[in-house]
Amino acid sequence: MTRSPANPLPPPEERRRLREAGSLTQAQVADRVGVSRETVHAWEIGRRSPRGGRRETYAQLLRTLAEKTEDQEASEELEVMARQPVAAGGVDTAVPSAMRTEDPAPGPEPRPERPLSPAQAFDALYAFCAPALVRQTYLLTGRRELARESVEWAFQLAWQRWPEVARDRDPAGWVRATAYDCALSPWHRFRPRYRHPEPPPPDASDRALLDVLLELPAPQRRTLLLYDGVGLDLPETAAETEASTPAAANRLLHARAALAARLPGLSDPAELNRRLAELASAERLRAAKPATVRDGSERRARFWTRAAIAFTVALIGTTALTLRTAPTRYEPPVPPGQTVLGVPPKVAPGPLSKAEQKLREKLRSEMQHGPERLAPQVQ
Repeated sequence: MTRSPANPLPPPEERRRLREAGSLTQAQVADRVGVSRETVHAWEIGRRSPRGGRRETYAQLLRTLAEKTEDQEASEELEVMARQPVAAGGVDTAVPSAMRTEDPAPGPEPRPERPLSPAQAFDALYAFCAPALVRQTYLLTGRRELARESVEWAFQLAWQRWPEVARDRDPAGWVRATAYDCALSPWHRFRPRYRHPEPPPPDASDRALLDVLLELPAPQRRTLLLYDGVGLDLPETAAETEASTPAAANRLLHARAALAARLPGLSDPAELNRRLAELASAERLRAAKPATVRDGSERRARFWTRAAIAFTVALIGTTALTLRTAPTRYEPPVPPGQTVLGVPPKVAPGPLSKAEQKLREKLRSEMQHGPERLAPQVQ
């Protein structure tokens, strides 16, 4: 018979819920337990499990968060009950059931919560992801306007494919991958407005970090930003960059080595994560309103729909004109002339070559002054 652990832990999903209910970040939990932020992330997704003294500290922290959450929920419930009106018969509905002398009258059943409309769900996703995604895209490209355009285009595409995006396991990851692909597109180099660099950040340390990031190859820069900036683990980073896990790890190692060679103070991943967050927050990048993005997506969809209809109509008209003017029967070509009894066929004179034209001009010029046998004279 196995023995249950002395400090049982809740499931990974509950660990994350308790941390978010306590308004704590993964970095704050890592500081309290004494581990790295990546370790806390692995605990919350179930990839690893704490052991030893760290398990006891983590379990105690989760118990404290659970007690605070229960107390907060109980206080909110009592506050809601206290705000309810007094029921018929003089019995206050705010009184706990254990202190009542008689059963209360059954009240109306609670109304089910209405599901969000597609526009409301899209606006919630946009408000949650867009501000941070614009700053991340700026770190990826070093261009403010390109970051805004890429994020807006990604959300416009998400609104056009909203049923697919809404059922995705990670809608935020879908939009992030689309925005990164748009920002790293090589076709931007042909646009006149993006041929010249934008003004760098005012701070010298921020300029140095951004310069080093932009010198990295695009796959390494994207992998570094997803792992050390966004906080994804290695398999998730590999999946989003469409690479194998060893390839993603190799890119991450090369990017960190290049960054540490230029900026030795950022060799620590925790310090690198902090500096990336500071660099992203230093730029005041604002995304457009969600209603504006939805309207732009609908306008673009209408434009391409009308263009497709116009192209189809033009193609149908061209086909009809071709069918109307095309011959209805086969007309054999005229065969070339043949030699009959040694007589060559009659042919029309063709164009003369330059040599023949020169010879003709020479003969015409010598006919008047040539010998008599060529130009006989009448006696």
